Amino acid sequence: MGVLRTFLDLIYPPQCRICRTFLQEESGAAEPSDFLCRACLSAFIPLESPHCPICGRSFSQGIGENHVCENCLRKRPFFDWAGAPYLFEGGLMEAIHQFKYSGKSYLAKSLGPLLKQYAGQKLSAGFERGLVMPIPLHAKRLRERGFNQSLLLARYVAELPELELDYLNLRRVRSTQPQTGLKGEERRKNVRRAFKLEDKSKVKGRVILLVDDVLTTGSTLNECARILKQAGASRVFGLALASTVTGFKGKGEGSGRMKGIKGPRVQGVEGEET
Repeated sequence: MGVLRTFLDLIYPPQCRICRTFLQEESGAAEPSDFLCRACLSAFIPLESPHCPICGRSFSQGIGENHVCENCLRKRPFFDWAGAPYLFEGGLMEAIHQFKYSGKSYLAKSLGPLLKQYAGQKLSAGFERGLVMPIPLHAKRLRERGFNQSLLLARYVAELPELELDYLNLRRVRSTQPQTGLKGEERRKNVRRAFKLEDKSKVKGRVILLVDDVLTTGSTLNECARILKQAGASRVFGLALASTVTGFKGKGEGSGRMKGIKGPRVQGVEGEET
């Protein structure tokens, strides 16, 4: 297989899947370097401290330790934790836009391993029989786009040990307008009762890992988590490739410290956001 790969690379030199620059050979380079040039990869901005360990909201000051944000203290979200490795800015924002809106589904081969790597670093004990579920698209949107970008990313995450992929149970039953451009309250109303579980018994007592491409206010993630918790899911975590700095602003079920949070960790996850 290595000889064939070398032969094909001679005929069709590999290119960065984002900028299409020809990739230079780098001895010992590991994926996703096989798909991304150093310039594009280095343009992805990591989500760093300080941020909320529940919703992952990035604090604008950029100084200090992680701490629970005011929104999560006032209105506890239905999900237990959410996290993302990068900020939705710069080169990654452009890559995700190409991925979603320009039909470049092949970018999943570059972006998926990044999310898988992040998930592998963050997931700790407590994910036995964990269920990976992508945020679903409505059938109309799926026909228009041709693929669900969240599912393409979720397939990579589900390759991790003890995780199982389920992309048929959680469905979007109501067509909603795009969340882009909507404010917090408008986003919450837009996705209210937009999702349904086909078989509630499959999530009862299970740990659920919801996967999406971008986390903004967390409204979509929170609505899905609400449905899953009502069906008996033991815990619901969110995972996205990128996060904006707006954070979670949705309604929840109480306030105060999240059950299961111990310092910077959530049981089953090392604290951060989605």
